[in-house]
Order: sequence, then structure tokens, then C-alpha cells
Amino acid sequence: MPYSRRGCCALSAAVAGLLFAGVSFAGSAQNAPAVEAKKPSLSLKITPPVGFAPLKTRLVVDVRNGDDDFPDFYCPTVEWDWGDGTVSANAEDCDPYEAGKSVIKRRFSTEHTFRLPGAYRVAFRLKQSSRVVGMSSVNVQVRAGISQF
Repeated sequence: MPYSRRGCCALSAAVAGLLFAGVSFAGSAQNAPAVEAKKPSLSLKITPPVGFAPLKTRLVVDVRNGDDDFPDFYCPTVEWDWGDGTVSANAEDCDPYEAGKSVIKRRFSTEHTFRLPGAYRVAFRLKQSSRVVGMSSVNVQVRAGISQF
């Protein structure tokens, strides 16, 4: 079939009609549905997870995925509950939160020495005021050392 200019234009108009059907450009940015922020996840690792008392451990929390400006994770209070009766907490002084500009911290780390043998559940919490906004936990097993016999 020979090329027809009229057929070409009719096809273009049909494709354009499909692409733009039902789309209203007037005020579309104002009527667009709000995009929900994607919450990051927490991954807590302890090294070593098993050892003899006194056991010096290193804990690292990685904040994975989610939005870089997730409001609940911006400038939180960081709390470590060691499971041995001690809790450590710290907060930073940060600039006020600005959507799209403020960036969350992606890694937290610390060390802790377990002096007595036992099974401990270490919990890491991110808090805004008194509200827990993220949490992860891990187990550590401390065995009796030579000095404890």
C-alpha cells in the first residue's frame, strides 16, 4: 500500500489521543496525589556475637533503603539498650527539618563491653521525643572467662 499523508496524520492523531486521554493539565500539580514517604529499614550487627567475659563488642546499624529525607529518622535520639541493665542514649543538635533537603544519617556504631556471662538481647532504637520510630535488636552470648572460675 502506498504511503498516504492523510493516513499518517490520522494515525498520529489517534496515538496522541490515547496518550493524552483524560489528562488535565490545569492545576495538575495541585491535584496530584501526595507521595507517601518510604520508611528505611534498620540492620543491626554485633561483632563478635559470642565470646568470653569480659567481651568487647562492636555494634553497627545500617539504615537501608527508604527516602534520604525520611522525616521520622531525621535527627533522632539514638538509644542502645544493652540488655545487661545499662542503656546509652545520645542526641545531636540539628538544623530544622526541610523536606527534600534534610538528609538522614545512614550508619550508627558504638562499642560495649559485657563484663558478666549471660545471654543478652541488645536493642537499638531511633526516637523522636519519647516515640520510638525505628528499632532493631540482636542477641549476644557471653561465656564465663577464666578469671570468673
